[in-house]
Amino acid sequence: MPQEPIKLKILDAAGRVLLTAPAAEQVSLVYANAYAPGDRVALEIGQPGQYCVVQFEDTMPPALVYVRKREINFAIPFGEQAAVYDPKSFAGNCHVVRARLASGEEIAARRNLAFNPYDAHGDTGFYPHAAANVETRGEAVFAARNAVDGVYENDAHGVWPYQSWGINRDPEAALTLYFGRPVTVDELRLTLRADFPHDSWWTQATVRFDDGSEEVLSLKKAAVPQRFPIAPRSVTELTLCNLIKADDPSPFPALTQIEVWGTEAASL
Repeated sequence: MPQEPIKLKILDAAGRVLLTAPAAEQVSLVYANAYAPGDRVALEIGQPGQYCVVQFEDTMPPALVYVRKREINFAIPFGEQAAVYDPKSFAGNCHVVRARLASGEEIAARRNLAFNPYDAHGDTGFYPHAAANVETRGEAVFAARNAVDGVYENDAHGVWPYQSWGINRDPEAALTLYFGRPVTVDELRLTLRADFPHDSWWTQATVRFDDGSEEVLSLKKAAVPQRFPIAPRSVTELTLCNLIKADDPSPFPALTQIEVWGTEAASL
């Protein structure tokens, strides 16, 4: 075990350390100040390529993530970027931030490998990570990361809890999930946005895996998660594409959540 398995810090826009704690296998910070624009949470790990359970905001759920960089950062959202989070999140002058090394049992368990409410644009250095070739008007409420944040409310659209992946009416829209290491996938679940009649829906979608295989999914007009068991395969990424819109007056199909169920591909 590395001497410094995990260290948490709060930094400001200039990179100054506002608060830190001694390194350990499980750490937490209590930051007794209001956040300011440019503040961020930084997680350092002694050895890149580890599984950690992180909770960068105490009103949000913990998430098991795979960390590939020596240090990863989570920017505290302000303004338009904050619209996809609970208004209680990041507010006030007392914040608890937690991180720990994941247990072997947690890592080995079958789970939703796409879940990461702390995902963001760019090379975050931790996985899962969602990215898309189009996001409606570039707005945070329609970003790809919204489809992996674990928020399933879908009877409206816009600010939290109704954020979604919006495709800006683009028939070539595609969303890619990166896992950062091999995983074994055995089930897909899609939750479509269901703000009917404002919304339309997709009747078909294709999921392409980086092993060269693909699955064609038949979808229906429904607000509940639609489940698709598939033959298990080991992959490091997949792309949701070839989205076929229903013959419906609305031009606005969108995705509320994508789930990818399975296990780690490598034995522990």
